[in-house]
Amino acid sequence: MPLHLTRQIDKLKKMILQLGAMVEESFQNSVAAVRNADENLAEKVIAGDDQIDEMEIEIEEECLHTLALHQPVAYDLRFVIAVLKINSDLERIADLAVNVAEMAILLGGKQKNIEWAIDIDTMTEKVQSMVKRALDALVNLDADLAETVRKTDDEVDELHRATYGEVERRMKADPTHVYELVNCLTISRHLERIADHATNIAEDVLYMVCGEIQRHRTAQE
Repeated sequence: MPLHLTRQIDKLKKMILQLGAMVEESFQNSVAAVRNADENLAEKVIAGDDQIDEMEIEIEEECLHTLALHQPVAYDLRFVIAVLKINSDLERIADLAVNVAEMAILLGGKQKNIEWAIDIDTMTEKVQSMVKRALDALVNLDADLAETVRKTDDEVDELHRATYGEVERRMKADPTHVYELVNCLTISRHLERIADHATNIAEDVLYMVCGEIQRHRTAQE
């Protein structure tokens, strides 16, 4: 590989890892804001989204610059394409983190009046683990770790489905908390979507390492 391309690939790797760290922190803060009814922390998440958006644009421009000037092939080409896609998924995770943070502001502490309809601790733990492992798989080009992310997505989907039934049951039992319960369901949906984007990142890592597109394939396949 030419030296100038090696340097460009290293630059892209550092940029995408920096964005990943920013997005991971934003997500963790958004969940903490909801869990602890911390509106100040929620506002911090929302305010920080502009910086993440700017970083996403910079990475995309660097990827296009690399493709146009260096014309990478084989693994290097797969790497640049994967970074382009991972860049987009990370930005979407950050947007969903903002949505979760906004729920903390909308609820305004009302969630303290009810027991969570969503198993928020378990769901959050699984989703946070998926995001972290997807980024670790990217750093280490670890196909096995990426596969564990894909498998965990089914568990998060099941928790999200269970939330629907629990919210319906509680609404019928006590209609006075409909507002809080609907927002619980919305938070669950945002968490489930973050898990989907973490899965996309894991699949892009598998593409990068193995050279095969994993989208629409089950973990068993």
